Amino acid sequence: MGMAPFLFRFISAKDGTRLRTATFEPEKKSRRVCVLLTGQTEFIEKYLEVVGELNARGLVVATFDWRGQGGSARALSDPLKSHVGDFAEYDDDLSSFLDQVVAPISTAAPLVLAHSLGGHMALRAMHDRPGLFRAAVLTAPMLKVATRGWPRFLPPLVSALYKARGRGNQFAWGMAARDPFRIDFAAQLCTSDVKRYARTQDILLAHPDIRLAGPTWSWIAAAYRSMRAEARSRYAEAIAAPVLIVGAGRDRIVMKQAGAKFAANLPNGKYVEIEDSEHEILMEKDAIRARFWQAFDTFVAGL
Repeated sequence: MGMAPFLFRFISAKDGTRLRTATFEPEKKSRRVCVLLTGQTEFIEKYLEVVGELNARGLVVATFDWRGQGGSARALSDPLKSHVGDFAEYDDDLSSFLDQVVAPISTAAPLVLAHSLGGHMALRAMHDRPGLFRAAVLTAPMLKVATRGWPRFLPPLVSALYKARGRGNQFAWGMAARDPFRIDFAAQLCTSDVKRYARTQDILLAHPDIRLAGPTWSWIAAAYRSMRAEARSRYAEAIAAPVLIVGAGRDRIVMKQAGAKFAANLPNGKYVEIEDSEHEILMEKDAIRARFWQAFDTFVAGL
């Protein structure tokens, strides 16, 4: 794949949280940087194929594990719980990573490739800090989540109640059962590619300490607060940098319609949908991924 060997580097966020980071250099020396932001419950090793594809395009890749997942510090004693009190904590992660890892590589604003939660956080950063990224490619960004049969009002209401009663650290209903060691291919909702799903499972079996189950009520409450903020009038309009949003036609995790609507409100936004893809576009079958990379290359060439 044209990817050099790498070592993990640990940094501290501004609040002291330990974050695991990695930088991948292409074979030919480059100062063009792509920041890779993963989704909720994900980890650096899951994206090594994607890293190789970015390196082959002459991009230095810099990435990290969000707090509470992968090899970064967990907030709770139960390491299977995905937990934050507020998404401002993730803002701290991203800001600290950009200052300590990305800025020394190049002073130029980097490109960002981000999935789901990563896409959500990239948009927060681009809204709050104009000029932070040169441009963004977002796959299935978390703008509105699918409730899969539950009334839409229920998750934000229940999560707020649990948090208010001091029970925000508890798993949300059914989330303890989302331990990846208890879910087979037929039960997962993220990809139609058996081999890539198995590859991720093999990584987790080899490194069980980096796996996560599902979120706590506090995480869900924080997610809904942040999604409401991004849905506010004129929020998208304030993001001037070019953004490509790639939606998954068969997404069962986030609402693809929200991505299309957000892109339409961006001053320099574009939306592309891959009709037969599940949520994790970058972990999908070869034919689906080829369409993604075609859209990516066209977008980047247009910059």
